[in-house]
Amino acid sequence: MSSLSAGTEDRTGSLADLSSAPSAGQIVRHNDKELLTVKEGLAYILIPRPTTKPESDLEEAATPQAVFYNPIQQFNRDLSVLAIKTFGEECLSARRGRLAARSQHVHGDAETGRKRGKKRKRGISERGKLVPDEPQTGEDLDKSGEAATSKALAPSKGEEADQDSAAPNVPEANTGDSIDKLAEDAVIQVKANGSGDSPFESGQEGPSQQNGAREPGATKSPQPKFRILDALSATGLRALRYAHEIPFVTAVTANDLMPEATQSIRTNVKHNRLDDKIHVSTGNALAHMYSLVGQPTGKPRDGLGGSKYDVIDLDPYGTAAPFLDAAIQSLNQGGLLCVTCTDTGIFASTGYPEKCYALYGGVPVKGPHCHEAGLRLILHCIATSAARHGLVIEPLLSLSIDYYVRVFVRLRHSPAEVKCLAGKTMLVYGCDQGCGAWTTQKLARHTEVKGKKGAMYYRHGLAQGPSAPERCQHCGYKTHVAGPMYGGPIHSPGFIQRMLDGLAAMDAETYGTKDRMEGMLLTARNEKLGISSSQENRFDAAKVDPHPFFFIPHNLAKVIHCETPNENAMRGALRHLGYGVSRSHCKPGSIKTDAPWTIIWEVMRQWAKQKKPIREGAIKAGTAGWGIMNGGGSSDVGKGTSVVCEPAKEDDAAADAGSPLGEEVITGAVDPSRSAADQRPKGVKVVFDEKLGMAKDGKRVLRYQVNPTANWGPMVRAKGSG
Repeated sequence: MSSLSAGTEDRTGSLADLSSAPSAGQIVRHNDKELLTVKEGLAYILIPRPTTKPESDLEEAATPQAVFYNPIQQFNRDLSVLAIKTFGEECLSARRGRLAARSQHVHGDAETGRKRGKKRKRGISERGKLVPDEPQTGEDLDKSGEAATSKALAPSKGEEADQDSAAPNVPEANTGDSIDKLAEDAVIQVKANGSGDSPFESGQEGPSQQNGAREPGATKSPQPKFRILDALSATGLRALRYAHEIPFVTAVTANDLMPEATQSIRTNVKHNRLDDKIHVSTGNALAHMYSLVGQPTGKPRDGLGGSKYDVIDLDPYGTAAPFLDAAIQSLNQGGLLCVTCTDTGIFASTGYPEKCYALYGGVPVKGPHCHEAGLRLILHCIATSAARHGLVIEPLLSLSIDYYVRVFVRLRHSPAEVKCLAGKTMLVYGCDQGCGAWTTQKLARHTEVKGKKGAMYYRHGLAQGPSAPERCQHCGYKTHVAGPMYGGPIHSPGFIQRMLDGLAAMDAETYGTKDRMEGMLLTARNEKLGISSSQENRFDAAKVDPHPFFFIPHNLAKVIHCETPNENAMRGALRHLGYGVSRSHCKPGSIKTDAPWTIIWEVMRQWAKQKKPIREGAIKAGTAGWGIMNGGGSSDVGKGTSVVCEPAKEDDAAADAGSPLGEEVITGAVDPSRSAADQRPKGVKVVFDEKLGMAKDGKRVLRYQVNPTANWGPMVRAKGSG
């Protein structure tokens, strides 16, 4: 964990220099300056030695720094190390599998000594290099290293022109399917080794060499590269930690615009003895990333990786929006983009909607779920930027943390899947001044159909609208529009589970935020609603999140002026009705559910009736609470549509997914023939079963951070030495 506080104490004895072995709290003299050694993770950085201890946390936070360093973001850096390590293990496992398959394909079977088919007919040139077998699409890249499990998207007639028409016309029997099968088998072999090493590492003889003499011109097996860019590096702490703590990283580039920052990075790199792994660059991050545009991104079956970066980390002071397009074009095929945005006053507040739209292409939401909506605005910005280049995004982990957000997104080239983006981009109609309910509106729709040859593909069209009336159907207040924003899943439960598996082996002393990482990852993983265990490891580009936000019982109780139901009682009531319930990682006390708002408000009405009656005269006519308790709001009584509750059909897959208990599910159905005064659900028996609503994690975990100090936040931007 960070050792910043250790340097405020005076030390006796001689001062160390850069050649000395680094240690926490060590005082180093360099260029006639005394520097304090701060340890975080396995890395050490040098910062100016504090002459006096700040009288308060506010004074420390307001003091300008020559090079920016914020110890509060240790959780961000710990989480990034874990996420990149998890992603890298999958990426390199796939690449090693492809290298093994390629070697088998070129050199032949080690046991029989026979080569796998004829060179030219099997897609191999006379020099032993791969020749394109078929048009390269996004499906060529198997992101997990195993056989692709994502739903096949058969191209329509118009899409065939988007494919690479210059690819040779190879007979069906001679396509790259044999290489894919070998790659799959090789990945299984790599995973079976336990250590994740390639079946034959550098310096070890490959299959073609184990039968005896080395073939003429044979060389050592090439090894896959794994390169990371820390585009806005400041002190270089992230680059140092990635180089120290991720063993398979081959190169890290630490870039910063300020000469003072890059000089500090070089000093820290030398002090950590990482000169051979970290390259320091001084310059504009945009110029550096755009210089890689046009460089090869690596062939899907090559296994070596391209000339671009495998991971790009954007951690600016403020918004990352100006850097997204350049970063997207600087990633290798299937690369990972890590983005931090700290301008929550823009994307999670309605104070500057025009600024939010200018940066992220959408208008923010007003309400307690504004931070989750902010995450979706940022993902929308990344997705639309990527779509212009034929890239589809797969959000692996998206978190709202303290005063910032952090997202980890995988990008793949797939023009066919990009067409699904409009169908999972949504507007939000929010009753932010009334009861707090919301309704989503997709911009387009995609329907799965079967082609002439039996392959499934999506047909795209316009969405019907609007999805909500002008006034809220629950309380009668006016609604406001937010978005457009990303409407797909914001997490990959399978990826998060692999992160949790890797977290168990991490040292709690080295990673001081391990407990908090476990709690937040568990909460994020359990946010899945309507996702079966078989779908956790499968990415579907057309998947829409039908339950994108959460609510907080305290806010609902304020509307109808009653005591707040405890979380277990509220969750138990919803589960008793057959709905799925989880927490949100964004805020304590939050509830995510697949229950419609008609059911949520009926549960609140029953709470006030059964448990905590409302004081007479507490609700005034014309208020949102009056509308809720009287069925639709005074302004809409007798005019609006009404909602009745009906049992779900047996073939309703969405309802079945949200009913893990196997009970009868009650869903909302619009009935225009009924008045708003008769809007309350009928036949619903609400039972506040607190035992059923209790969390089932099995142990207590730290889900939400408590501010460790007063005036805690992003601190002051670095000013440089001038």
